[in-house]
Amino acid sequence: MSVSTARPEPGIVVVTVDFPPVNALPVDGWYALADAVRAAGRDPETRCVVLAAAGRGFNAGVDIKELQRTPGHRALIGANDGCSAAFSAVYECEVPVVAAVQGFCLGGGIGLVGNADAVVASDDATFGLPELDRGALGAATHLARLVPQHLMRTLYYTSRTVTAHELHRHGSVWRVVPRGELAAAALGLAREIAAKDGTLLRLAKAALNGIDPVDVRRSYRYEQGFTFEATLVGVADRHRDAFVAGGKESPGTEPPGTHSPGTGKERP
Repeated sequence: MSVSTARPEPGIVVVTVDFPPVNALPVDGWYALADAVRAAGRDPETRCVVLAAAGRGFNAGVDIKELQRTPGHRALIGANDGCSAAFSAVYECEVPVVAAVQGFCLGGGIGLVGNADAVVASDDATFGLPELDRGALGAATHLARLVPQHLMRTLYYTSRTVTAHELHRHGSVWRVVPRGELAAAALGLAREIAAKDGTLLRLAKAALNGIDPVDVRRSYRYEQGFTFEATLVGVADRHRDAFVAGGKESPGTEPPGTHSPGTGKERP
């Protein structure tokens, strides 16, 4: 289990998350990811960061089993703070961040992708927030950066997912490619960005963040307060205990026969 950094080409840093089996990150994993992205952005030689993941999917959110086996609220507070640190690191990275998404992108994965500057996805990628099914609230801030407001609310209330192709139609995914071509496609976009003047890229990133209509950090932290409230009243633990007791390793969030809004296609 690790967060690794590579420099495949001048000006480009690839940060890869690898926490088998489903990239559900423990508290330390979120902080390690935040540190890696911040270090990459601070390096004056870096002009673009690619955020990638190994394995079955991009990200399945927090490690719920860690939350439930840790007495008290220490792990929950750590997950809240760790997620906030990682999401902020992506958003505040001094250079553009390209997210390369394969398979499932759920929960905390939406926080990372929603704060990235550009998204390239494989054709098997799906995106969603199963928070209500997991006794949590959060990352609606980031889902709202990927889909229109009413679709965001429908996805949030139902825990359904949408496909990379649908996000491409909404304009939030730059390209959708076969899974085997994802790394090359993300690197190709990063290469095009990294060809620009490094000083101007950093100024552009600061300028675009400065005109953002939503303070994403404050908005997300506000959401997290309701996760803690749900824990205090006992409803969150009830849902998380059920998830752990079910022994689920699959990050799927939809009941059989449902479909993503707008696709008109049944899921197997």
